[in-house]
Amino acid sequence: MNKEFLFDLLSTGSVSGNETELEKKIYDYMQDKADQVSVDELGNVTAAVNPTASFKVLLAGHADEIGLMVTAVGSDGTLMVTKIGGIYTNTYPGHKVRVYTKNGVIYGAVANSREISNNKELKDSDLRIDIGAKDKEDALRYVDLGDTVTFDTDVREMLNGCITGRALDDRIGAYIVMEALAEAKKKGAEVGCYSVTTTGEETTSNGAYFTASRVKPNIAIAVDVTYTSDNCGISEAVTGDVAVGKGPVICNNPSIHKKLNAKLRDCAKKLNMAVQTEAANGHTGTDGDTMHFTGIGVPFALVSIPLRYMHNPDEVGSLKDIQDCIDLLAEFFVSCSPDMDLKPF
Repeated sequence: MNKEFLFDLLSTGSVSGNETELEKKIYDYMQDKADQVSVDELGNVTAAVNPTASFKVLLAGHADEIGLMVTAVGSDGTLMVTKIGGIYTNTYPGHKVRVYTKNGVIYGAVANSREISNNKELKDSDLRIDIGAKDKEDALRYVDLGDTVTFDTDVREMLNGCITGRALDDRIGAYIVMEALAEAKKKGAEVGCYSVTTTGEETTSNGAYFTASRVKPNIAIAVDVTYTSDNCGISEAVTGDVAVGKGPVICNNPSIHKKLNAKLRDCAKKLNMAVQTEAANGHTGTDGDTMHFTGIGVPFALVSIPLRYMHNPDEVGSLKDIQDCIDLLAEFFVSCSPDMDLKPF
């Protein structure tokens, strides 16, 4: 595992719609690890092995993260914002933030007070970011409306192989799909193997649509994160018993292809790897939903990494789960063949 690259990705801001810096790092990293690397008009980076093969398998992990966007500047120079994606507004007051401007990052503090802290109905439009500006004119010398904002956080290693940081959702998925492709190339995969780090999953899903529409995969796998039922997680009655450190999670869902799930389990068995199961109704809420409805329809599965405290600045995951997911998906690439029978009967 290249932890240095993983931690670099986790430290890079990429609020939905502003993923360029992160995607460029992935593009450069994959140059000597794939047969072909490309970037499209939205900034999706797609790496391919055996790009001339007729049977195509596409893995997708999204590169964007939730955050804020600057909408206005007050007369006192503080920034007003709107939410980008599913934020928890009450996690912002009192925290340091980064504002991503055309001239680089500037730093700010989100205003807080006893009154703000006690406001259980706090909205994103109530937040104010102090960047040290003297007044509105001074602030607008540095900040443009539309600039994005993230927490000013670091990624840290914890006990027992755990890590914590913001935007593990889904930066670790983006890392996994690219490393799985590189490993599949080493293992001699014969089908067309494609891995994409998509833009816009947290807001529009346009990145997954652009990529799947152009690659035209025969099958696809979304690689994302999922809630756990351990350590202040959701009730296991909702989706199942899922815990950090116990392996990749395979999703049972009405839209997910059962034969692909069976093949993933066969791959895990071959690797003597423990996997977990989640059961969910409706849409998956991932890029898989979008890829599924492109072209003539794409059978898909969802492989997730267990994640505590999703959409918070202190998300927690496991390095072992990340590595296991890489190994599982590399094996899946290698196990695929053009004569796969995907029909249920």
